[in-house]
Amino acid sequence: MLELFTYDFMQRSLLAAAMVGGLCSVIGVFVVLRGLAFVGAGTSHAAFAGVALGYLMGWPPLGLAILFGLATVWITGWVEERGRMKLDVSIGILYTTTMALAILFIGLMKSYNAEVYGYLFGSVLSVTSEELRVIGGLSVLVLGLILLFSKELYFIAFDQEMAEASGVPARRMFFLLLTLVALTVVVSLKTVGAILVFAMILIPASTAYQLTSSLMTLTLYSTIIGVTTAVAGVVISAIWDVPSGPAIVLLATTVFFISVLFSPKRMKRAAHVHVH
Repeated sequence: MLELFTYDFMQRSLLAAAMVGGLCSVIGVFVVLRGLAFVGAGTSHAAFAGVALGYLMGWPPLGLAILFGLATVWITGWVEERGRMKLDVSIGILYTTTMALAILFIGLMKSYNAEVYGYLFGSVLSVTSEELRVIGGLSVLVLGLILLFSKELYFIAFDQEMAEASGVPARRMFFLLLTLVALTVVVSLKTVGAILVFAMILIPASTAYQLTSSLMTLTLYSTIIGVTTAVAGVVISAIWDVPSGPAIVLLATTVFFISVLFSPKRMKRAAHVHVH
């Protein structure tokens, strides 16, 4: 079994999983605190439509995935800013529209393309050196921006109106957060797939939320859970020959339910009820 880790494809897969797991879990903290779960789902399907168009036209699929993902979150943010529609309604419309486009693009392809479905369901074991460089570059960019604007991003995640009243450029920070979510989704497509990527954004942060009330500890726990479950999911995928995306997400979900059972917050509430 140990010789499995000597293969180049396995080393690339583990590195990609660690980067994606860490990135998803960090951005997931802001998504959970701000209540942007649906944005992750909508963006992943928009990005997949970009991938499908790329393969149909022979253009760079990741470039178009970034374009479609960013366009979706920016249009959503703009519509909400104008007060014309709630965020979840506009993302729901774009979610279904871009998924329809993805199905149309796949239908127009002359033959079956396994690589397209790799982006839909996740295929971390087939990550190439070039894709790994793209994942690494985008991960550094997203994490760098989060570190640079962490105070403002935490503030708007908790209370955007209060942040604005305190002089924080809240709308610009909100658009930055949406942009970071879109880039994180694109980075994660090949590893866990468009269908499951928003689960990797939500689950580690939601798990960490069960364990602590401290903001910094929440981010730390989320990152540890995200990286560990992503890497372990790849190992399970390779050993038992199961798809990587579902293996990663189901493992993360198991950890989530264990954290709910042993949550200090839940135990404290139960003890409080018992006393009274």
